[in-house]
Amino acid sequence: MTGPEFSSGLRFPSGLPIGDAWIEPPTTAPVHFPYDGSIVANAPVGTVELAATALDEALAVRSQVAHLPSHVRRSALQDALAALTEHRDAFLDLLVLETGKPLVDCRVEFDRTALTLQTAAEEVARLHGETVPLDLLPSGEGLIGFWVRKPIGVVIGITGFNYPLLLAAHKLAPALAAGCPVIVKPAPQTPLSTLWLVHLVREALVAAGGPASAVQLVTGGVDVGSTLTKDPRIGAVSFTGSAAVGHQIARDAAPRKTLLELGSNSALMVAEDADLAAAADAVVRGGYYASGQACISVQRVIVVESVRAAFLAELTPRLDHIVVGDPRDPATRVSALIDERSTARVETWIDEAVTAGATLAHRAEVAPSNGQPVVAPTVLLDLPHGQLAWDEEIFGPVIAIRSVPDLESALEAVNSSRYGLHAGVYTASLATAFHAIEELEVGGVVVNEVPGFRSDVMPYGGVKDSGTGREGPRFAIEELTTTRMAIIRPNP
Repeated sequence: MTGPEFSSGLRFPSGLPIGDAWIEPPTTAPVHFPYDGSIVANAPVGTVELAATALDEALAVRSQVAHLPSHVRRSALQDALAALTEHRDAFLDLLVLETGKPLVDCRVEFDRTALTLQTAAEEVARLHGETVPLDLLPSGEGLIGFWVRKPIGVVIGITGFNYPLLLAAHKLAPALAAGCPVIVKPAPQTPLSTLWLVHLVREALVAAGGPASAVQLVTGGVDVGSTLTKDPRIGAVSFTGSAAVGHQIARDAAPRKTLLELGSNSALMVAEDADLAAAADAVVRGGYYASGQACISVQRVIVVESVRAAFLAELTPRLDHIVVGDPRDPATRVSALIDERSTARVETWIDEAVTAGATLAHRAEVAPSNGQPVVAPTVLLDLPHGQLAWDEEIFGPVIAIRSVPDLESALEAVNSSRYGLHAGVYTASLATAFHAIEELEVGGVVVNEVPGFRSDVMPYGGVKDSGTGREGPRFAIEELTTTRMAIIRPNP
């Protein structure tokens, strides 16, 4: 039996990939195109029982996967990459339809997914340990010591809706490279591209000599997620999503390892010596890509007061050139958010900020779509303290701007947030750049570029309520393996 067919001809099996087969769940649910509300496909909805079955299947092959030769794990990832690349256009069609994200952003997501698979395959060859000089103490004389890395066990990978293909790749590719069975749970709104990716990886793994049940997928709600994360037999949970859910997962999974990529309200500082035209370009590029639905998109802009007027003069004319509309149009930069609840929340936060005294500096005119309303690209000035549009992650096309007396005040404003994922600074001064790198309490500091810059080969993650652990294949593989020390006395 085959699953849904799309205009591009993309097809994958029906049901959920559990164990070595595809199992039909009792129900399905429609996946909607956010821009016009049309049904993309009916996706399988998993159950607690199917999640438990997937866990049993993963545990049954844990030892087998841990002992897969390096060439098998590397070949599986390389061949999955080749299959993914072959279906590039089909994946792009599907990503636009299920996420509602502009095509330009889906192209970036696809290319980054390919790089993630490629890099994970390359890292298989670098998974090794070191010798240890045990004779630094007299008691260690005559001993040989070395450590190796061993798979942590079954990995549960839970992804968000905004980058479903890329986030799934960042869960399953490092897990497979490390020798860990992995069960992926995609967001209910966007399961389709992840289903197809898992299908390709399973096919490649079987062809290379591994078990299909090393990579499984279960959809469903909170009950399914809890079944997976609370099981004491798992090795680790890798989660991308909101801070509140991530904190609950950490409590549920303890003492097992959790890698949490959570929310943020990323800030971009504009110093008095900044290239203001470049900074204004960065705010527009970094604030509105993916319709603002990115955890490191520009949300807070903190401008030194002496250049505030000149910066706003650079920013304002650029806002009128943002194309809003159908995400299938290559020119579109902002489109509908993922669902009506998200749209209503963003609109409410904007209204609350204005009511509290913020200035609505920009609100684009948006033609109505056939589906839910599109949140217009928005700029808020001088938000009073305590406003959600500044303090929390808005996850929409909204930028909030405040001015401060000097650079030290800007650094303090960035650090006052409970989040700490990425932050940026525009400056012509190396001293300012290195001061920001030293003082900002975030996982990544980006100088003279958008805070949303992420290379998939770098360590990526946050501090404070933005999470724990690091992604990027090399670093995720380290997180998903444990060291095992060997201590040998050759001549007892």
